Amino acid sequence: MHRLLLLLFFTPLFSYSQFTSIPDANFEQALIDLGHDTGTPDGQVLTANISGVTTLDVSSDSIGDLTGIEAFTALSYLNCGYNLLTSLDLTQNTALTSLGCHSNQLTSLDVTQNTALIYLSCIGNQLTSLDVTQNTALTDLVCRSNQLTSLDVTQNTALIYL
Repeated sequence: MHRLLLLLFFTPLFSYSQFTSIPDANFEQALIDLGHDTGTPDGQVLTANISGVTTLDVSSDSIGDLTGIEAFTALSYLNCGYNLLTSLDLTQNTALTSLGCHSNQLTSLDVTQNTALIYLSCIGNQLTSLDVTQNTALTDLVCRSNQLTSLDVTQNTALIYL
């Protein structure tokens, strides 16, 4: 009976201690430096510490993997330029309005769910395709120095700078 009571008492505490996996030590160190995590990199961050973050600048931090970025659900501004990223999936970051992912090694960039996106800079990557057809609020698109063979901006009627 005592064990059952202890289990019932501590179960809610465990459910509130949700963690997000951050496998890239450089990404986690950047989060520690910004005050979103503490201690030394251990491969995880408390989800409650990052779910409300609206602005994140992790540029020039030698990051090769942004796994965990999906838990930044309130993120509206992200600068992850000058890193070592090869792919970037921001489909869970639907509040994103500004994205700077320039000067990486991106071969894959998924912004199809980022319908609020206004600014996108992906200069100096290795992208062969870029789908911005769902980003109808886009006003600034900077995508030079890639390997794009075509770019459909017919749906981007708010576009001012290309």
